[in-house]
Formats: sequence, structure tokens, C-alpha cells
Amino acid sequence: MITGISYWSFEKGLANEHPVDEAAREAKAAGFQAIELTIAESGVLSVNSTQDDCRKLRAAVESAGIRLETVASGMAWGCSPTHIDPAVRQRSLALHDAALQRVAWLGCQSMLFVPGAVSIPWDPSYPFVPYESAIRWAREAVASLVKTAERLKVELCVENVWNGMLYSPTEYRDFIDSFSSPWVGAYFDVGNCMGQQQYPPHWIEILGKRIKRIHVKDFKRSIGSLDGFVDLMEGDQPWAETMAALKSIGYDKTLIAEMIPFAPGRVQKTGKAMQKIIQM
Repeated sequence: MITGISYWSFEKGLANEHPVDEAAREAKAAGFQAIELTIAESGVLSVNSTQDDCRKLRAAVESAGIRLETVASGMAWGCSPTHIDPAVRQRSLALHDAALQRVAWLGCQSMLFVPGAVSIPWDPSYPFVPYESAIRWAREAVASLVKTAERLKVELCVENVWNGMLYSPTEYRDFIDSFSSPWVGAYFDVGNCMGQQQYPPHWIEILGKRIKRIHVKDFKRSIGSLDGFVDLMEGDQPWAETMAALKSIGYDKTLIAEMIPFAPGRVQKTGKAMQKIIQM
């Protein structure tokens, strides 16, 4: 497996303003083998980036001596594909369609996609969406985007997140299977399901080969809220069992640490923890 870290983990990463060449060098110095870039409506990598912009970003990462295989989009949090307003849903599709093109221009294999939300825990202004409607609109969004993904040969990877939907590994599995496309898969976050009273190795066993990519985070069950996300190996994540489950399904791609928010020294601390986890 390949150790990596999210661009969001760097200073001003969430604002999409940290120079990519600096982030890549910092990731390399911390012992990571890869970095996951993130795409937004504006910033260093955006839906308006040109093909030449993307070429330069890849060159910046490669010059640091690390890999660039994945891109994450968090745009669905601000423009949800399951919003009750159809105009917002349509705009979300347009944004992610443009994002897939940039991912292809970067020469990346996979894009993380947040499939919408019934609710957003940190955004009380987001209106609650009826569950069945949210699932239907999420399915419509993926069905639309997969056409672009297939054409561009980019994996559209649906992530399990704190969005009030797809909280069951069997429902998540069936959602992925409903598209019958090798270009749709799961971007499984081993930490996110822990806040839902779940056991990550069980999800891995159920999802199996549907898992295209992995995010790693740690979580303290005794806290239970968003504050429960802690530094790697400081929570309740069953790391040995989780790694064993990944090996059992033959997973050998990127393990991207998503450490949010930025804190001084966290990238370096995460790099050391990842070295221990990868050896389990």
C-alpha cells in the first residue's frame, strides 16, 4: 500500500491556497509517498483550471518525488447534488463534471465524490432532505457523472461521510452495485463510520473489491461528535484489524491520511504514525 496525505491537511489547504509544490515537498519530507490534491470552485486547483495549469501541478508534485493518483472534491458540501432546490442540484452536477475533466488532465486515476446529504452536522442552514429523495437524487447524480467518468477513464469514488445517508455498509454496497459500472466505486473512510457505532473491518469485508480508495482517520468513541476525530493512533480505530481486512481483499493502493484542520507539526506526526500503521 502507498502512504499519502490530503492537501486539506496543510496550512491554508482548506482554503485551497497552499502552494502545491510546497505541500508536495512537505509531504515527501514527512515520509509520505503520495499527496491527494483537492478541487474547489476557486484556488490552486479549481473547476476553471486549464489543461496547462493541471500539467504544471502534476510536474510540481512529481518534482518533489511523490505520487499523484487521486483528487478529492468537497464541493458537494457547499453545493449539494441532493439539495431540495433543483437549481442547486444541477449546478452541483456541472461543477463535478468540470472537476472530472481536471482530474483527467492531471493524469489521476480517481476522484472522491461526496454524494450529497440528508443533513450536514456543521451547517444548520442546510435544509433536511427527505431520505428517499436524497438517495434518489444521489443516484441520479452518480448516473449522470459516470458517463463523463467512463469517457475520461477516471474512477468516480463515492465516499462515506457524515451526511445522514448510506450509514449501512450493505446499503453503501448496494448503492455502488446499482450502477453496474467499473468506473463507480467506494472511497472508504475508515474513520467516518466509527462515529456511527460501526466497526471498519466489517465494512471492508462487505465492500470488498468495490473499494477503489481509502482515507484514514482516527476517532474516539467516548467523544462521539465531530470533536472525536483525533490524531492517528490516539483514538479507537482498530488499526491491526483494519489493515488485515484491507490485505484480505487485496487492496494495494493509496492510504490517504485526511487530517483536518491544519495544526503545526501534524503532517510530520501523521507521517510517523502512518509508518507504524503500514507495517501492521
